[in-house]
Amino acid sequence: MAKAQKPAHFSDHSQWFDASLRTISPSAEIMYTYAAVAHGFSASLTAAEATALTRRPGVLLVLPDIIYQLHTTRTPEFLGLDRGDGLIAESNTATDVVVGVLDTGVWPERKSFDDTGFGSIPAGWQGQCVEAKGFDPAKACNRKLIGARFFSKGYESSTGPIDESRESRSARDGDGHGTHTSTTAAGSAVPDVSLLGYANGTARGMAPRARIAVYKVCWAGGCFSSDILAGMEAAVEDGCHVLSLSLGGGAADYYRDNVAIGAFNAMERGVLVSCSAGNAGPGAATLSNLAPWITTVGAGTLDRDFPAYVILGNGKNFTGVSLYGGKPLGSSPIPVIFAGNASSSTNGNLCMPGTLVREKVEGKVVLCERGINARVQKGMVVKEAGGAGMVLANTAANGEELVADAHLLPATLIGEKAGNNIKSYVMSDPNPTATILFGGTMVGVQPSPVVAAFSSRGPNAVTPEILKPDLIAPGVNILAGWTGAVGPTGLLTDSRRVEFNIISGTSMSCPHVSGLAALLKAVHPDWSPAGIKSALMTTAYIEYPGGNGILDIATGEPATPFDIGSGHVDPSRALDPGLIYDLTADDYIDFLCALNYTSTQIAVLAKNRNFSCDAAKTYSAANLNYPSFSASFATATSGPGQTSNGTTTLTHYRTLTNVGSPAIYKAVATAKVDGGDVKITVEPSVLSFTETGEKKSYTVKFTAPSLPSGSSGSGRLVWSDGKHTVASPISFTWT
Repeated sequence: MAKAQKPAHFSDHSQWFDASLRTISPSAEIMYTYAAVAHGFSASLTAAEATALTRRPGVLLVLPDIIYQLHTTRTPEFLGLDRGDGLIAESNTATDVVVGVLDTGVWPERKSFDDTGFGSIPAGWQGQCVEAKGFDPAKACNRKLIGARFFSKGYESSTGPIDESRESRSARDGDGHGTHTSTTAAGSAVPDVSLLGYANGTARGMAPRARIAVYKVCWAGGCFSSDILAGMEAAVEDGCHVLSLSLGGGAADYYRDNVAIGAFNAMERGVLVSCSAGNAGPGAATLSNLAPWITTVGAGTLDRDFPAYVILGNGKNFTGVSLYGGKPLGSSPIPVIFAGNASSSTNGNLCMPGTLVREKVEGKVVLCERGINARVQKGMVVKEAGGAGMVLANTAANGEELVADAHLLPATLIGEKAGNNIKSYVMSDPNPTATILFGGTMVGVQPSPVVAAFSSRGPNAVTPEILKPDLIAPGVNILAGWTGAVGPTGLLTDSRRVEFNIISGTSMSCPHVSGLAALLKAVHPDWSPAGIKSALMTTAYIEYPGGNGILDIATGEPATPFDIGSGHVDPSRALDPGLIYDLTADDYIDFLCALNYTSTQIAVLAKNRNFSCDAAKTYSAANLNYPSFSASFATATSGPGQTSNGTTTLTHYRTLTNVGSPAIYKAVATAKVDGGDVKITVEPSVLSFTETGEKKSYTVKFTAPSLPSGSSGSGRLVWSDGKHTVASPISFTWT
């Protein structure tokens, strides 16, 4: 609804909303009213009623309720948070910072929510711990977990009343995902924990002294955008400083994306919004959460692994990964069979429910192939058919990426190449045998990090001028808190109960950055969300200590900015970035004008503005003061910036803010493009800052030849004063 168009005879906006709804459906009721992160309401309507509502005065846009999905499939040490270099010491004063986690809820009876050493709840906190069946606020919430709410009206409007035999109609987490993400972001330190003996050590969140507030917006049938927006509304009004959303939908125009709408208004209130990039990699342009005011996080690996070895009867052995914690198979090989030869189903090789023939698999190790159903479910299928163990082989879709699971029977996941070798042996040997040996926990694995194959990639499908993802963080085999409602596999047949679980996904990398943002907010409370994001991005690294680029496991080659954005987060450096690229809501509105958004579309996002783009002003998306660069060249013979010799020059403008001591910074730019050379000119190439808070502007010109459509390349622009390195990735594309 257009805030500025409320008729004067209505005393408040909710009365106006209700009256507008009544004119098209006298019986309809408002589910949620939004005021902080949007201006409008949600209601259950027929298609005809929704169309009629669009014609009402003051209605800017009517959007359908969209189902978003969760992005799941040793961290502090890996990130250098154990070095005692000042970050943790300063964060111990961070108890006024609140991280709001919008997810599947929380299992509060976990040591990760221990409030020992915490003082009183911050005076500005306005949140609630909502009572419900099986959720007693007096027991659930404390000085650490200070808020717990749930939002289900959109979900129930679509699916009917919640089946409380399946899930709790409360903030309680019956899935595990929400407990895992919230404890990753800000869980208290818990010593001597593990999952079934794996990854033993101290588990704690990135910002262990921050407070946590949970907003359950995801249910068994998904996360509905009306509920997500209601959760964001509550979180901002309650007083959260950082919002963490490990969920996403498809790419959509920003004014049609409820998370982008909510995030814009949260940003305007000084709240940083961190979101997962998605698990649709390694394909190009597979990202979610693309708005520039959102921090979009991809996933990388840790230097920790859980090896499990397949030993074949012919003496060969192959390394996979597993978190199986039960009785092992033993060292003596037993018969092994390919699932495709033990099933009458067309997809028998995939070990889907009901496809295996007991007489053929009983007592044997079964070789299954990855695809369609969950990895852990394949193991359950083998076990229920009487199989003794499972070797799960990747296909080309997953290549050599290995993600560990707490299987229900002795099992390991192996890469595509090993799978092909084992399959060849099983199919050719008259009496093939195998066993699986479990190697426990291995640390110091190199190279690390590598980009996870599942991590979604750029380019940005909505605005190519904005490079996404913004950065990557640990998202593979992450240990964090877990629900008491289901076992580590999440399968109903899994009767095991664990306090901590190891899972993977950009869902896991997102809360790492959310927690780190909370640390920076504690140390630099005056920084804007854009300033915190800039510090995290410009201090990220793209190389291993030896100088080689971070690898992409999907290709085996160095990762590109479309894979890792600015690089892998480096929190100790982010604390003191030297310079930042700052942004305000006005800057983002100019960006929307560059996208040719109408006044109505801008008003959907910027609810407090009645804004029209200036027809006499030239707007450019490339000039948004972003900490990265995306240069998109046309392949046509003529176009904007193109000269007679066939080259094109694109100009980008940026402004840096000094957040350190007086210093002189010098720029160095590099580029690497197959099939041509790109010239980068920075003017001025030296910036002298004499005081904190001082701003200096510069231009970057990218001059490139015409290359075939689909060509791409990358580069880097680094400002350095000898102490600080303020680095920005550059992506080049020809379309």
